[in-house]
Amino acid sequence: MLVNKAIFPVAGLGTRFLPATKAQPKEMLPVVDKPLIQYAVEEAYAAGVREMIFVTGRHKRPIEDHFDMTVELELALEQSGKQALLEVVRSVKPDDMECIYIRQPQALGLGHAVLCAQSLIGNDPFAVLLADDLMVGTPPVLQQMVEQFDEWRASILAVQEVPPEQTRRYGIVAGTPVNERMLDVTRIVEKPAPEDAPSNLGVAGRYILTPGIFHEIANQKRGVGGEIQLTDGISGLLRREKVFAYRYDGKRYDCGSKEGFLQANVELALAHAELGPGFRQFLRALEL
Repeated sequence: MLVNKAIFPVAGLGTRFLPATKAQPKEMLPVVDKPLIQYAVEEAYAAGVREMIFVTGRHKRPIEDHFDMTVELELALEQSGKQALLEVVRSVKPDDMECIYIRQPQALGLGHAVLCAQSLIGNDPFAVLLADDLMVGTPPVLQQMVEQFDEWRASILAVQEVPPEQTRRYGIVAGTPVNERMLDVTRIVEKPAPEDAPSNLGVAGRYILTPGIFHEIANQKRGVGGEIQLTDGISGLLRREKVFAYRYDGKRYDCGSKEGFLQANVELALAHAELGPGFRQFLRALEL
C-alpha cells in the first residue's frame, strides 16, 4: 500500500504577511532561492509521492504557473548556454510528477480543504503537507513517515514538543508510547488552552491519512473558529482506526509567522553550499 498522493492545502489568504501577500500567494514567498511550496513538493517527491494535489483558491494562479512548463524561459536559457540554470528550471517539475489543481470554493478550514480532494484520492492512503511548515530532516520528514506507514499501515501524524503557552496554536495529542518515537494516539484536541492540553505534543504540518478520514470530516460539526477542522476528523477516526503520532527527526520552521520565516531564511542560507560561507562572514561582521 504505497503513499503515492499528497494534498497541499494552499487556499489561505496569508493575511499575516500583508502587504507582501496582497497580490501573490504566501506559498510563493521565497526562502533563500525557492518558494515555500516547492520545499513541500520536493519533500513529498523524495518520499515517493508522484501525484501532487493542490487545493487552491482565488489568486493562486502563480502556484500553477510555477509548476508549469515555461517554454520561452527554457528556450532563452538554452540559447544563451546557461545549462545549469536550465536544469534548475526543469527540476521544478520532474517528468514523472503529476500536478492537479482543485478549487476550495470557501475557506472553511483544513478539514474542508482535504475533503475537497476526496474524489481524486479515492480509497488510497495519502499525505497532507502544509507549506507554511518548512521541514528539514535527513531523510526528509515525510519519507520518515512513509517508512513508518509501511510498518504500521495506519494514519500517522508528525508531532513535536511545544511550550505550554503555545498549545493554542496546535492540535495536541495524547496516547500510549509504542517506542521512543511512536505514540498510539488516544486523544487529540484542537488548539486547547494550556490548562486543558492533554500533553505537550503538538501536531506539525505533516500527515499520512487513510481514506476513512473522509467519512469523519463529511459528518462532523464545525469546530474551532466555525471551521471544519482536520483535527476533529482525526478525533472521530480514532474511534474506528488506529492513529499514531510520530516524533520526527528534523527541524520545523513555522513560516506562517514572520519570525519563523526569517529564521528559515537565515539558517537555510547558512547551510547553502554557495551562499553559506559569504553569508556567514556577513553576519559575523554585523556582530562587531
